[in-house]
Amino acid sequence: MRIPHIYQSSELSLHTPVTLDDDAAGHIGRVLRMREGDLVSLFNGRGGEFKAELIEVGKKQVIAKPIEFIDKCVESPLKIHLGQGISRGDKMDFTIQKSVELGITEITPLFTERCGVKLNGDRLDKKHQQWQKIAISAAEQSGRNIIPHVHYPVDLATWLQTTTDELKLTLHPRAEHSIKTLPVPTSGVRFLVGPEGGFSDQEIAATQANEFVDVRLGPRVLRTETAALTVLSALQLQFGDLTL
Repeated sequence: MRIPHIYQSSELSLHTPVTLDDDAAGHIGRVLRMREGDLVSLFNGRGGEFKAELIEVGKKQVIAKPIEFIDKCVESPLKIHLGQGISRGDKMDFTIQKSVELGITEITPLFTERCGVKLNGDRLDKKHQQWQKIAISAAEQSGRNIIPHVHYPVDLATWLQTTTDELKLTLHPRAEHSIKTLPVPTSGVRFLVGPEGGFSDQEIAATQANEFVDVRLGPRVLRTETAALTVLSALQLQFGDLTL
């Protein structure tokens, strides 16, 4: 049976009992129904993981004692930052979850002219927290020991103007370039995917003015959630750690 892989935000040290965060404790106690003496794998996003024994499993708290440190890394050598036009319903949740499984490093949700999602104030704060929790759960599920950062949502113009040495890409169905024709990125990749309605002509012009390179995936038009994951998979196959 696979040992559950659990994110714990606090400092972790060998043989020092730690009281688990509420989310982790709830998952272990109420969802997995684990007991004292069971083993879990704990990580705090700072590299490696700890095999830990549960020494107290109660209704109000769960305490674990790390007994072995495992210097394990499953991160891709390719750093990838996705700028994703915010999509409706659970499509954005799906994109974040699967992007983390595929090795994304950072995600920035973007407000665009055609995103069709109205978020502000407390609703925006709660949605951002939800997206980060989805990234944590996906990292746990996929065995990662680093939590990808879901940035606070910004408008497209702000993100385009960020200074970076990353290879900058925009997905466009009529582009001349394909991923196979790109140079090897030495400082990672920053790629941009539009919302359901796509980008306006003005937004496309803005990407080009900020030195984003248009790339295509093939002759078919993909949904926004499919497009992001397909680009990520292709980049990992070409430059990262996915293999066939």
